[in-house]
Formats: sequence, structure tokens, C-alpha cells
Amino acid sequence: MKPFAYQAPGDVVDAVRSVAEDPAAVYLGGGTNLVDHLKLGIVSPDLLVDVTSLTSAEITDGDGGGLGVGGLSVGAAVRNSDLAADPRVRERFRVLSQALLAGASGQLRNMATTGGNLLQRTRCVYFQNVSTPCNKREPGSGCSALAVPGRPAPTHDGAGWTRNHAILGASEHCVATHPSDMAVGMAVLDARVRVLGPDGERVIPLTELHRLPGDAPERDTVLEHGDLITGVELPPMRGRSAYRKVRDRASYAFALVSVAAVLDVADGVVRDVRVALGGVAHKPWRATRAEEQLRGAAPTPANFRAAIEAELTDARGVDGLDGGNAFKIPLAAATVTAVLRDLAASETGDPR
Repeated sequence: MKPFAYQAPGDVVDAVRSVAEDPAAVYLGGGTNLVDHLKLGIVSPDLLVDVTSLTSAEITDGDGGGLGVGGLSVGAAVRNSDLAADPRVRERFRVLSQALLAGASGQLRNMATTGGNLLQRTRCVYFQNVSTPCNKREPGSGCSALAVPGRPAPTHDGAGWTRNHAILGASEHCVATHPSDMAVGMAVLDARVRVLGPDGERVIPLTELHRLPGDAPERDTVLEHGDLITGVELPPMRGRSAYRKVRDRASYAFALVSVAAVLDVADGVVRDVRVALGGVAHKPWRATRAEEQLRGAAPTPANFRAAIEAELTDARGVDGLDGGNAFKIPLAAATVTAVLRDLAASETGDPR
């Protein structure tokens, strides 16, 4: 790890200015992801700008801030443990509380912040191993999960370990997945992200914050250098919600597939539905095709299954040394169907 300078500015404006003026500067929040990357040699900043005490660590009701009654405003410095335990979050946004509790151990939740959680980077084994080619870490070097320069062409589509990789929205340059559970929960809530940059403040829909890899997988989000997340807005939610995470072990592990869903049923039909998937793409994957198909339909398992299968029409597995990840396609379909079925039963009073 090379030496770096440390700065603790007096306010967010100074912090943004410091990072914007130094291409090798980064923000430091809870540090649960950044410190790992420093140790592994993934990043080598010249300057760490500490914003831990600069952004809000409060959760406030949104009725006075234009969000509407039932909405919440979450400061970027709110710890994951505090957000998950807040009675208003548990009551109004159950899906978010469940996602946070599924995401990490208590020790990590006590340190991780809302803003930092959204910006955490992939846990792809090749991204974290600086001895292997990775287009996300070193653009143009190749993707070890797909094909490695200088290695004989494989007899399958993948060249490495692909079990945990993307089935939706991937490119020939990168098949890594976004690791955040919280982001998936927020995506299904139509959350909005407040950002302060060198040119002032703006608000970005959370579903538009993260990028698909395309030919620039090194860019995880649409943020520019110097942009700082200052908070997240959660609009009021109608209906019931839930988060379910499928992983290789019951203790804290990253999702093979996760599902966040909101379902509102009235008069025997789906009045509104929102579904987001985790563990399947470079970003939280909002299942808009499935949502459109379900609105106005009867809330039956058959309709739920047909809608998510339509969503997964473009899903593609990648073969690999570990057997590949094509199993994620039927796994995602089954998990979404089960989550929506259980929510529908809760909405109608069905005890199943």
C-alpha cells in the first residue's frame, strides 16, 4: 500500500472541491469497502477525504420535505444497522429493512453507511485479485471470467469461475455483478439519490445511478469524479413488500439471486407491482417487463411465473470452470414467483 494524504474538510462543499481538484482523491465514509481495496492494491489514491461527519446521519419524515406523508429522507452517513432498525423503515419499507439485515454481519452494518453501500464495488474474484486481468480494474486488460489474453481458447463460453456472475445486461468486457442488497431494496422503492457535485446539487433516480458494463465496465455509476452522495429519498409506498436472498450458505454471503418486491392488490387484480433482482446484473435489475405484464392481471402464481419468464427472455448463462451460472435463470424465476405468491397471500388474507 503506497502512502496517501488524509484530509477532514469542514463541510461538504470543501470536500467536493478537494476531490474534484485531485484526480487521485477519493472519499472515505465507513470504509468497509475502501479499506479492503487499499489492502488488496485495487486502488492507490493520493488523498483520502473524510466525509463521515459531514453528511447527515439522520432519518427524517418526508412530509415536510416534498416527499409526501409516509416518505423518508435518509442521510448518506446513516449506518446500515440504524437504517434497518428504524421503526419507520421496518413498518413502511419492510423490504429495505430485510435487505439490509441480509446484507452483512452486525459488525459491518455498524460501520457501513447508506452512501457507501450504494457505491460498493463488485466482489468478483478476478476484480479483487490484482494478479489477474480485469477490465473493471484495468480497462483493456481482458476479463478473466470470459477469456484471458495469452491463454488457449477454452472449449466453453467462459474461461474462468462464473458461478456468481451476471445473466442479464452483461457485455463481452465484463460479467461481474453488483453486490449490494440495500441497493436492490431501494431500487424497488423508486428511491432517489441526492448528489452534490462541483456544479451543484441534483437528484438521480436510484434505478439510473448504476450502469451496465457496456464497453466501459470500469464505470460503476453515472457519477462524475467529485460527486458526493448526500442522502436518499424514499417516497411513500403502497402495498406489501418483501426481500428474499438465495445464497450458497445461510450466513453472510453475496446473493446468487435476490428478489425485492412490492405488491398492491385491489378487487382481485394487481393494482401495482414492482420487482428488482440482485446478483444477476452489473446493477440492481428492475424487472419492468414483468411489472407491465402483471399490472391489471389476477395475482396468481401462473401469472407471476409467466411475467418473470418474459423478463428473463434475454437472460444468458455463462459456462465456466465451476459449471457456470445458467442455473440462475430458473432460480430467479422460481424465487420471484415465490415472493409474489407469498405477498399476494398476505394481501388477500390467504393463510398459505
